[in-house]
Amino acid sequence: MDPILGIDLGTTNSVVSIIKDGKPELLCDELGQGILPSVVGLDSEGRLLVGQEARNQALVAPERTVKSIKRRMGEEATITVAGNNYSPQEISAMILRTLKDRAAKALGRTCTKAVITVPAFFNENQREATRQAGEMAGLDVVRIINEPTAASLIYEPHSERNERLLVYDLGGGTFDVSIVQIEQGVVEVLASHGDTHLGGDDFDQLLLDHVCDAFAREHEVDLREIPTARSRMLQAVEEAKKRLSFEVFTTIAEEFIAEKGGKPLHVNMVIDRRQYEPLIEPLLKKTLTRVDAALDDAKLNAGQIDRVILVGGSTRTPLVHDLLADQLHQELHSEIDPDQCVALGAAVQGGLIGGVDVGPVLGDITPHTLGIRALGELHGMISDDVFSKIIPRNTALPASRSEIYYTACEGQKVARLDVYQGENQNVRFNQGVGGFCLEGLDEKAEEGNEILVRFQLDLDGILTVTAVERKTGLEKQLRIDNAVTRFRAKSQADAKAKLATMFGQAGEETPDDRSITEAGKEAAPGEPQFDEAHELIAKARRLIQEASTEDAAEMRKLVGELQEAVAKADADRVQQIREQLDDLVFYLQDA
Repeated sequence: MDPILGIDLGTTNSVVSIIKDGKPELLCDELGQGILPSVVGLDSEGRLLVGQEARNQALVAPERTVKSIKRRMGEEATITVAGNNYSPQEISAMILRTLKDRAAKALGRTCTKAVITVPAFFNENQREATRQAGEMAGLDVVRIINEPTAASLIYEPHSERNERLLVYDLGGGTFDVSIVQIEQGVVEVLASHGDTHLGGDDFDQLLLDHVCDAFAREHEVDLREIPTARSRMLQAVEEAKKRLSFEVFTTIAEEFIAEKGGKPLHVNMVIDRRQYEPLIEPLLKKTLTRVDAALDDAKLNAGQIDRVILVGGSTRTPLVHDLLADQLHQELHSEIDPDQCVALGAAVQGGLIGGVDVGPVLGDITPHTLGIRALGELHGMISDDVFSKIIPRNTALPASRSEIYYTACEGQKVARLDVYQGENQNVRFNQGVGGFCLEGLDEKAEEGNEILVRFQLDLDGILTVTAVERKTGLEKQLRIDNAVTRFRAKSQADAKAKLATMFGQAGEETPDDRSITEAGKEAAPGEPQFDEAHELIAKARRLIQEASTEDAAEMRKLVGELQEAVAKADADRVQQIREQLDDLVFYLQDA
């Protein structure tokens, strides 16, 4: 049977995928881009533009460009582009045809069959309009499936467990929450609620109004009334919104955006989450009422949901996580890219229709929460042992997050950053990963120095911690080479050691049991000194290349002795060698 494409026809972006070697795979263009902006336009010569080209044109020629057509699907509407009239289906067909052509180039063959996803709350007119768009694009639409169904398939392609999932899908233009039941491999939507006009586009509009209102107060010019200025600002606030998902503040800067009295006007405004989140919170609270309604319709409560899955790019907004966690008291799952999981799930559905054996999708995640020690309230008392989370567990890699902190007292010259990994709100019960001091702070800060702390975790588990004093720009950085992999290995060793102990209780150890126990010892017990020894060894190895012959030889000797002491779980010996090696590392770092 011919391969079947899986297509997510989205409001803001669209994606195409296919099953390849038993796994769903995103299909990219010649530049390696997997995401296609759902934007269509005609250039000045009447040439069709789809995707990024059309999105770029919207900055200078919004009258020749169409965005968010998904919101018009199912309507008897006429869309005018550069004087030409189109139906919503025709505009969507242009996007689908581009995805079809992308697939043909990526695969070296033409694919005509497709599974296309729609929001679960789409009515029959909207579904039929989507099917018509596919046919106009030259596709045989073998099935229209609900987006939450696709999302559940990508998380559990062959689940034999009986599970209830809550799929929270917040995209660019639409919102959908569905309660999905998986029973013996059959996926059923028990209840669904949503809003066809609630999504990231609305967040953009709110932020646009906020910025333009401030600009109008200062310059008495409303940028929303100037078509090209409005388009430029709309793209600028959209990019700012995305950055605020990972950064605590960002700058919106647009030069020569307008003029007044013959003088050019510019936009240069810092926006932080504390300004942005109150703008969108009323809309997010509307989504929570839909969540409650879906649970009521399914005759379930939050405690009867096995997993909460986040779908759609707008779910990257930190406030979404905060409000949902408070509402549902559940861990949220976004291990698979929320922009891609619906299309990948559609490919899984296509594979199942075509009789292809589809394997599970494994997204690399951080297995534990990463954060720093902070001063705050712990069990009703002020403590400096509070674990302040920065990158939550199960975050897909690579990941970048930042938070703002303040020094504890006036005139503070040094801020100590201790990095931990774990889930306990008290850092004493978590594992130390590393730390450093940010020295030379502005002593004249009256209300405490504002310090930006950024965590960047790459696919190799390398964590880069950056601290910046915002007022002065003072910056320091720490690189931790094995922030994820070391703890993964340790967790596996701990599990093996526990298993060996269990078998030991049942009878005499076998040779295999003894090897498992030794593996646990080599990974080192969980006491802090062993974890800190691993960190010191990694630091020493980085410095060896820069050390003199004599220092390098001494360092290699101490590293070998420390590794041997760790393997033997000799805490006293570990402490003794650590002190010697630490002194040498300190000397070389300052040299």
